[in-house]
Amino acid sequence: MKRLAKLLVTSAIAGGAMFHLAAPSNAAEPPKPLPQGVDVSTYDRGVDWGGGRMAFGIAKATEGTGHDDETFAANWAKIRQSGLVRGAYHYGHPKNDPVREADHFLSVVNAAGLQPGDLLMLDLESTDGRSDQQVNDWAKRWLDHVQQKTGVKPFFYSSWSFAQEHGKGLGGYPLWVAHYGKAPGRVTAPSPWKEWTIHQYASTDHDHNVSRLSADQLRGLGYNPAQR
Repeated sequence: MKRLAKLLVTSAIAGGAMFHLAAPSNAAEPPKPLPQGVDVSTYDRGVDWGGGRMAFGIAKATEGTGHDDETFAANWAKIRQSGLVRGAYHYGHPKNDPVREADHFLSVVNAAGLQPGDLLMLDLESTDGRSDQQVNDWAKRWLDHVQQKTGVKPFFYSSWSFAQEHGKGLGGYPLWVAHYGKAPGRVTAPSPWKEWTIHQYASTDHDHNVSRLSADQLRGLGYNPAQR
């Protein structure tokens, strides 16, 4: 996430952080607040998960085929202890085998404890020199493998432009989209998605997000042992 943040930090300062957190609305309707959340990795320290302002928290678990985020286990436990919806994400590298990467991710999350309502996510920001079709195929294989193993339909995370360019065939997965030039919740979904689920709108002290769904609705997209 921080790699993407560095590329978009200018628009984050100019756009995301200065706007009131409000749902998209018609002019005749009063704005509605959207659930807020933060995503973190080893680069983030001192997050107050129990501060009462957040509805969900997302933590980096793994990257590639062998890297584990050293802060994942602690963040994973603290998010649950604070009563928030929690998600775990994997930073993908299309140069590697997608099934190996997916299994690495699942081994770490399962070791930390996968609980009902937990969200699983793929963070894909780089092509590693692969073609659009190869990136699409890689993402589909990763997402499908995680779904087969857990019963959870994983989220797909990327920047708006990357999702638009490389998201062919992925519209059936929940979208977590980064767009720092838009106010919280004021983003449209890139094709082929019909709607977004989480909008990452700024990267200041941490990566900040809003969800168009309530906390209970988010949990409904998460792990359900009965669906395995």
